[in-house]
Amino acid sequence: MKSWTREVLETGDISDAMGPDPIGYIAYHADGRMMATVFRRDRMRPNGEDGWTRAEKAELFDTMLAYVARYSLDGGRVVHHVERAWNPSWELDLSRPFTLEDGRLTISGAPGVDPVTGESVIYRMEFERA
Repeated sequence: MKSWTREVLETGDISDAMGPDPIGYIAYHADGRMMATVFRRDRMRPNGEDGWTRAEKAELFDTMLAYVARYSLDGGRVVHHVERAWNPSWELDLSRPFTLEDGRLTISGAPGVDPVTGESVIYRMEFERA
């Protein structure tokens, strides 16, 4: 992953969705399956031997994304038919415009609601071929 940004529709403000320089991978396989994982680079580390508090677990949940899916192409859109996800509300069809140029995949999101802020946003992810 090279970047993941979010644009607030009301203001046009653009910011990093998972902080600067996120760690992420997306893999498309010839059998029509794919997987995606994204993590904030600065995720918290364990603090002692007591394990995580509920608040810390919630923060970890909010600093990642992961799912597995079947995929199909529909013109200039890729459709991820999500089967399992870190967030069960994502277990549906995600249809996104994409471009693939010079080993760089850019996936744009349809307008949605940021789960943290409640703002209407558009996400944009860029991946470079590994």
